Amino acid sequence: MKKSILTVLITALSLPVIADEGMWTLPLLKQQKFADMQALGLKLQDYDIYSPDSSSLKDAVVIFGGGCTGEVVSPEGLILTNHHCGYSWIQQHSSLEQDYLTNGFWAANREQELPNPGLKISFIDKIEDVTEYVKTALATNNDPNSMNFLSPRYLANLAKEKAGEAFLRNNPGTEVEIRAFYGGNQYYMFTKKVYSDVRLVGAPPSSIGKFGADTDNWMWPRHTGDFSVFRVYADANGNPSDYAETNVPLRPKRWLTISLKGVQEDDFAMMIGFPGRTNKYYTSWEVAERRDIDNAVRINIRNLRQQVMLEEMLKDPVVRIQYASKYAGSTNAYKNAIGSNWAINKRNFEQVKKAEQDKLIEWAGKNGKPEEYKEALLMIEQIVADGKDLRFRNWMLDEAIIRGIEFLRAPAGIDSVIIALNGKNKAEQQSKIRLLELAYHRFADKDYAPEVDKKIAKVMLKEYRKLVPAKWQPAYFSTIDKRFKGDTDRFVDYIFEKSIFGSDANFNNFVHHPSVKALKEDPMILFVTSIQNEKKQLTGALMEFDADYAFAHRNYVKGLLEMYGDKANFPDANSSLRLTYGQIKGYNPRDAVYYEYQTTLDGVMEKEDPDNWEFVVPDKLKELYAAKDFGRYQTPAGKIPVAFAATTHSTGGNSGSPVLNNNGELIGINFDRNWEGVGGDIQYLPDYQRSIIVDIRYVLFIIDKYAGASYLLDEMRLVE
Repeated sequence: MKKSILTVLITALSLPVIADEGMWTLPLLKQQKFADMQALGLKLQDYDIYSPDSSSLKDAVVIFGGGCTGEVVSPEGLILTNHHCGYSWIQQHSSLEQDYLTNGFWAANREQELPNPGLKISFIDKIEDVTEYVKTALATNNDPNSMNFLSPRYLANLAKEKAGEAFLRNNPGTEVEIRAFYGGNQYYMFTKKVYSDVRLVGAPPSSIGKFGADTDNWMWPRHTGDFSVFRVYADANGNPSDYAETNVPLRPKRWLTISLKGVQEDDFAMMIGFPGRTNKYYTSWEVAERRDIDNAVRINIRNLRQQVMLEEMLKDPVVRIQYASKYAGSTNAYKNAIGSNWAINKRNFEQVKKAEQDKLIEWAGKNGKPEEYKEALLMIEQIVADGKDLRFRNWMLDEAIIRGIEFLRAPAGIDSVIIALNGKNKAEQQSKIRLLELAYHRFADKDYAPEVDKKIAKVMLKEYRKLVPAKWQPAYFSTIDKRFKGDTDRFVDYIFEKSIFGSDANFNNFVHHPSVKALKEDPMILFVTSIQNEKKQLTGALMEFDADYAFAHRNYVKGLLEMYGDKANFPDANSSLRLTYGQIKGYNPRDAVYYEYQTTLDGVMEKEDPDNWEFVVPDKLKELYAAKDFGRYQTPAGKIPVAFAATTHSTGGNSGSPVLNNNGELIGINFDRNWEGVGGDIQYLPDYQRSIIVDIRYVLFIIDKYAGASYLLDEMRLVE
């Protein structure tokens, strides 16, 4: 008896910890995870979260822009998301005279809310399992190597075909898409309502919304009020419409109730959003490839580029505004790569994945399965080995040159301009010059500083030439060797001096005296063209592996689903609507260190450094703190909560996601992860992985007490 109990205990302790793991699809929530959620403390029914036939919590969650999540918090279309999700839109409205990034922005009334051309917000109206429909359509294709089963274009056409032209025509603003899940073993169709009149209502200053900036990015404890406020407008009938003064605030199907009750450690928490991409079904070879090529290149190259950007931003306030969003975007992926490699090595993900592969092969053999799963793994191993050099070259080209150097966006396709200049049609010539002018100003826009780009280019080219063997470099580098004796600094100076795109003066001179010779011999055009050709060749070479990999990966995942059963597996994130759940918890990052689950305004004051732009605290916030003017947003201990951590399994795309308590009430807005947990994109780390969430009480405190925009709270449904 004692031996049996001991055996059970040892077995239980040796099982992998999977609690809280997963990004679950809503239609399968009831059968897959709902009982576990209730056992952890959820008080709702499954149809309260997702119902295909009536309003549910999912109707209050939106796609914000192209890569974030937002939530509806009022019956008048008010949307909360992250400050960093709204950052580029806030930046577009900012200038030295009206610096909303530095000072914040709050519309005093509806008339002052700022339109944002190009910004869209999408609601998910309907989710359908269309697996059989897609597979039936795929079966009509006789090409055994067809990639239609993963083709976005093919699946988009299938979605429109299934929805029908009449339905789309009679429902303005409605879009449909089919997405592949589990590598193409399952398919869902999403019907979306897309609104394009979205206005900025309010944003705290960056000293609150971006407090800690790059130093604290991916870090816990965190003290950032990372939120912004927008509003969705529609026409008089509630339909999507481009911006118009006659539009009215949208009356949504559902909006969230906001809780002022706060959080305690071990409380249940769930998050609904649109996570972008994970790699749960990586093989051991892909894990090594991610660490040794993708992450290693990104860490090295971005670190060098960021050093130059930061130095220039600190020198000049104009450059600071121009490059704020660019710098933030660069450091975001940079720290992610660092955390990913830490996790890969810390928990030996290579071995974890290898053990799973071996388990599948053993299971398949015992259960009389064909050799397809073993063959799939052998194929993936061979593809990774064969593509190693190409992948390294591609990552170096992307990070050091295409992403790293801004003048790579200069227009290079000038054939039509040359043809026009060689002709005698003056109107045609002027038309092509105007198009070229538009292309130039899209590249050299208000956020572009040529001197900064020049300095970055010199560092990038030097590192690229050092790490990429000469035989693999773009053809134009031979010209650099011949003409400049390999001196890339001289080459960059020459480009900016001689190219028609090197300065406004150069371009204006060309416009007044256009010539075919100037275009054909322009060094920037020739360089960009050479890089584009190299990228095209690399892309083509890598694409040759795509079909074999896609089929092998689909079969491998199919095997895992058969072995484990679909209830134990969630599909990789693909920017579709998902739910993740867990608990409010701190964590132990290293020996003798423990991080609590909650941060407060005390920590903001402790971090204050008026000489460091990342940690400047606004005077008014300090005044509120000194006077303890906290209103109803304080904790029982008399403190203002700022952020909290939870074990929810999140990734990019979950930025702005609503975090809800066991009653489905809004308690926070997700905005980051700790760097120790970013490896969860490959393998969940229960001991380390934490979502970082701005406490909704801090959001309300800033709106009410700091911004004086309490009228916004009057729209919301608050519960004590």
